[in-house]
Amino acid sequence: MARISINANLLVWARERSGLSEESLERRFPKLHQWLEGSVQPTMRQIEQFARKTRTPVGYFFLSEPPEEKLPIPHFRTIDDRPAKSPSPELLDTVYTMQQRQAWMREFLIEQGQSPLPFYGSASRDDDPGNIANDIKRVLELGNEWAAQHSTWENALRHLRTVIEESGILVVANGIVGNNTHRKLNVREFRGFVLADDYAPLIFVNASDSKAAQMFTLAHEIAHIWFGSSAAFDLRQLQPANDPTEQVCNKVAAEFLVPAEQMREAWQSARSEDEPFQIIARRFKVSALVAARRALDLALIGRDEFFEFYREYINDERRTPRISDGGDFYASQNLRVGRRFADAVIRAVKESRLSYYDAYKLTGLYGKTFDQYIQKLYSESPE
Repeated sequence: MARISINANLLVWARERSGLSEESLERRFPKLHQWLEGSVQPTMRQIEQFARKTRTPVGYFFLSEPPEEKLPIPHFRTIDDRPAKSPSPELLDTVYTMQQRQAWMREFLIEQGQSPLPFYGSASRDDDPGNIANDIKRVLELGNEWAAQHSTWENALRHLRTVIEESGILVVANGIVGNNTHRKLNVREFRGFVLADDYAPLIFVNASDSKAAQMFTLAHEIAHIWFGSSAAFDLRQLQPANDPTEQVCNKVAAEFLVPAEQMREAWQSARSEDEPFQIIARRFKVSALVAARRALDLALIGRDEFFEFYREYINDERRTPRISDGGDFYASQNLRVGRRFADAVIRAVKESRLSYYDAYKLTGLYGKTFDQYIQKLYSESPE
């Protein structure tokens, strides 16, 4: 069988890009060390198998040097003085999939005669964050005390996702690539991203993250739509990166969830209690983590107090078993696919404007799974 001459640097690059250890790859490819030395060359079949294992396009192995992969959108990191790493295959594949969905949705909406969203890109960095937050509430038809109408902040989060979609924004929440449970999304790499568009803006939330952080991520992403900017971000410790738009998006998100004036008023009585952040959280229907972050932003507490609480909160959350949102596979697809997007795809299929094959590719659901999802979708009321 013919052997293929491969630049060993490409093999090293593919291994590092995948995040797999050399030891684990050697168990699957016993001659990997010899390939790296150049004493033995792999066959084409072995290259294809290595490409699948490392999730690398086969064509990359025929380049003279490793390619420089970049996200098609800015990637802002909060606390990272080290050189930026290349995006993971999981993040790249997720962004590319969402771009495909967005492109289809944009074309679909234009064909339907819909107009661009009037709120998209309507804000500037010079605008008052509180005014922007109020405009977001206006568009989403949320009153100043909207969260108080819900018994828990988890229910408030669920309601927020729903009204965002109803406004015309695509919302997706997933902790894995598609439905592949072996390809988890790393929350340390990104908490979410936004794909800006005047017809079909898309918000993606990394569902591997805690529900507490997801609420703030979602609010931060809504602000991006008002500024008309795309970005991926990690928002470590709920802090923005050193970028003007990221910083103002965080201010808008904070005002949207916990307005400064009301926070200061509530803090007067809460600060003397044993669990002040939990009291604030119950009032505004946010997580205690978001409440603590807001107290820090408004200089109601010091950094040491916040980070001590932050560490304890995260450790407690890690020890608590996580309950999946949705309860079963088909319910979870409303988050992974997005209700608004699913409705559009199903409508296009019924009108014979989209083939089932293309619908399968767009949703990541195939055959009977797609059909059963449709039945489940319309047998229940929207979230």
